[in-house]
Amino acid sequence: MDGLDSTAIGLDESYRPLPSLYFTFLSIWVVSACSWTINTYKNRHFQSNNLQWTLASIPLIKVLQLMLSFLFWYSCFNFQACSLWMSFGVYVTGVLFQTVSFVSFMLISHGYCIMCERLSVNERRTTAAFGCVFYLTLVGYRASIPYFSVLLLLNYFLSFYLIFHHISQNLLVLREQLSFIENEDVHAMHDAVYTKYTMLKKFQGAMQIVALAETVININMDGSSENFWLRLLVREWAQFCIFLYIGWTFRSQDLAPRFSFMPALKCKGESLVPPIYSIEMDAATFKDFNSHEWHIGVPTSSNESSKEAVLVIIQQPHAQRLKPPDAASSSLVGSAPSAKNLDSCSCLT
Repeated sequence: MDGLDSTAIGLDESYRPLPSLYFTFLSIWVVSACSWTINTYKNRHFQSNNLQWTLASIPLIKVLQLMLSFLFWYSCFNFQACSLWMSFGVYVTGVLFQTVSFVSFMLISHGYCIMCERLSVNERRTTAAFGCVFYLTLVGYRASIPYFSVLLLLNYFLSFYLIFHHISQNLLVLREQLSFIENEDVHAMHDAVYTKYTMLKKFQGAMQIVALAETVININMDGSSENFWLRLLVREWAQFCIFLYIGWTFRSQDLAPRFSFMPALKCKGESLVPPIYSIEMDAATFKDFNSHEWHIGVPTSSNESSKEAVLVIIQQPHAQRLKPPDAASSSLVGSAPSAKNLDSCSCLT
């Protein structure tokens, strides 16, 4: 009887598994969204949760999309009423889900809440512009507007290029910091830096899988209805597994000590963890000492006629790539940086 009714309104019987399929994935994503929200709330005191709350929007939007998809196909087969508004809601939430996903990928690639507390103004503007362009391009592509398939391809290429470029930059900085920490034999920040390096390395691998999956999906654009449910099953499982892996990597948890010690904004240029050096020299050497690469502290003695040695503090003012000392400072011997100095002066950790 149901088959006759569905035929009467022009429904293909190959779509009959869709309500059950959408309901199954709806249940899975509901459990995932609730688990993510509860875990983020419980572990909110361990770390900054801005990234975790941002990522929480992805499963919520997916739940909304799957719920509308289930209601649409269920009403079509059981009530012979295919709602235009529900189909439009599925269309909009699908585009919104992809947009929010790629914006979240951009935030992670910038090192948001990993390398810095917040993004710079230019990074925020770039990410917002990318999200708007990506959303409009997807709308035009799904509406079958001419040439939007080419624009979408260019948008995918640019987005993946930017994501992998930012990830590579942050990994390079973290490798330099790890190398510097090992060379200086100071391990107070090693676990925190290595944890960030591992997280971004896993995210890089996940994004390679995402790029491969998007390529396969866009190449295999078979519009036939016979195997639509099978293609849908593979696509939904792939999406869930990818986001499960990324979500598990960046979940709220008790991370390594000093993981949350990070600047408000990332420093520009090549950065390393800067040490603080203290040296001792006499008044004559201090008077003639001149180097723009060092910040020179005030002598401990204010008496200019004093013949005693003057103790000064030399500190690198910014985190930067360490350079060989010049002739004026080649004879100076610096003390090893302490863990406290690393904590207070770290630029990117």
